[in-house]
Amino acid sequence: MSLPLIDVHTHMYLPRYVALLRARSKVPRIVSGQAGDRLIILPDEEADQSTSAGRPMGGEFHVVDRKLVFMDHHGIAISVVSSANPWIDFVEAEEAPALAAHLNDDLEDICAASDGRLLGFGVLALQRPETCAAELRRLAGHPHMRGVIIGSAGRGRGLDDPDFEPIWQAAADTGLFVFIHPHYGIGHGLFPDSGHALMLALGFTFETSIAVSLLILRGTLERHPGLKLLVAHAGGTLPYLAGRLDSCVKNDISKDFGLPHPPSHYLRQCWYDSLAYHPPALSALEAFADPAKILFGTDHPFFRPHVGDDVLDRTTWPSPEENLAALSSLDVERQRAIAYENGLAAFGVALPSSPRRLRWGGASPNGAEGS
Repeated sequence: MSLPLIDVHTHMYLPRYVALLRARSKVPRIVSGQAGDRLIILPDEEADQSTSAGRPMGGEFHVVDRKLVFMDHHGIAISVVSSANPWIDFVEAEEAPALAAHLNDDLEDICAASDGRLLGFGVLALQRPETCAAELRRLAGHPHMRGVIIGSAGRGRGLDDPDFEPIWQAAADTGLFVFIHPHYGIGHGLFPDSGHALMLALGFTFETSIAVSLLILRGTLERHPGLKLLVAHAGGTLPYLAGRLDSCVKNDISKDFGLPHPPSHYLRQCWYDSLAYHPPALSALEAFADPAKILFGTDHPFFRPHVGDDVLDRTTWPSPEENLAALSSLDVERQRAIAYENGLAAFGVALPSSPRRLRWGGASPNGAEGS
């Protein structure tokens, strides 16, 4: 069965951001060589020979037209585009708020020109949390922005940092989503010489799981029941471990968290993408989460097929196919809900009447060349 898709987990490095990465001499950065550009963003990635110093980076990471080509090839009607990790974590604190605002305005402009194909999640200057509530409220006035993406580590103190309380209040007040996404991972020393595989499979998912659990235990979702948290990668490990989390919190004789409900109650307030990659994991998410709060995702442009750039736009990517295969294990009603119906309701949009690819006439906004 062919269904239209709304992709809630899809990234772009905006042209302004790409220029910043190209100008840097340390991670995160883009390096150019005879084999093309390489993106080096993960902690210690440059020193780890097993990763060959980053990953190939072509226009699929930053050219708007390439995003739309991917969408057309995979039947994606609407993408909710977010900047990719590490966002602006590395920017000096005094420069970060202005850069966040520029990137958010850039993304709004791109989405506005897309004939209904693109919506956006913006970024915040977490280095300066006192500026973030105002930026959230400003974003609420952008017609195509639907929230922000925030790294699981916050500014290195976790998302339960008390200074973030105004962020949660502003997000709840405006009804904007907060997309929780990992970057730094945990357990690096436990899996040496394993390339990106275990860092992404385990380090990322546990980073997210810990961050969201701490938010709950510190009472954030109890104080802000209207907060729309979208948790990346099918909730990390949380749908599977929610019962254990409940039991451990309830039976901990050393700590009373003062919550009127078990952690699973607050986890069911959250939204989740469907990036589970196989039916058993998607079934766990389906059995646990509010069925109206599971949204389709691809994680594009990461997990690129191992093909040359000349055929990439005509190639089917593995992540959409694997996650569509997992989705096909559900009944038709649930497939339709996750594929697009939940997304239409969540973001207050309708499917484009006649989706077509946008052409920038050879150049993307802010000077990035098209292809």
